[in-house]
Amino acid sequence: MKATEVPTVTGAYLFEPTPCADERGFFCRTFDADVVRSVGLDPSAFVQDSVSRSARGVLRGLHLRSGAGEAKLVRCSYGKIFDVVVDLRPDSPTYRNRAFFELSGETQTTLYVPAGCAHGFQALTEAADTSYRIDRPHDPAEDVAIAFDDPELAIPWPLPVTLMSQRDREAPSLAEALHHHES
Repeated sequence: MKATEVPTVTGAYLFEPTPCADERGFFCRTFDADVVRSVGLDPSAFVQDSVSRSARGVLRGLHLRSGAGEAKLVRCSYGKIFDVVVDLRPDSPTYRNRAFFELSGETQTTLYVPAGCAHGFQALTEAADTSYRIDRPHDPAEDVAIAFDDPELAIPWPLPVTLMSQRDREAPSLAEALHHHES
């Protein structure tokens, strides 16, 4: 992401993201606190905004962060998604519970996902844009993936999966991921 001062309006900047496109659509960070700070602005409590565009049937997840975890706000800004949250916080009274939501551009409903919960979604429309706002900088070294089709979770994905990232296709079972995550 690059910041460019707007020459005709003092103090205005363009924050231009760098989309990463592949056969599923694109992913793009839309907010970065460090870039905002670099031009002398004070960022809000959340430190990164991102958006993904997915074609119908694309599945992203299930994802979790190790270490301190990651809380996030998730919103489908265009189209419709089937959204899944799995509570993987051992001390939680709802440990291992699952919750399913339909998020859409029509309602613009935002889902808050607490740190320690796995998250994933499937695009239900030909194009579905999903926005993320996370509470700490992304560190790929902390990424944890869990198999979307783990029989212990038995998630009722509504459509056949048309496309996934290689990482998601190769994700370990819930038991394996938890063993690695808790180690």
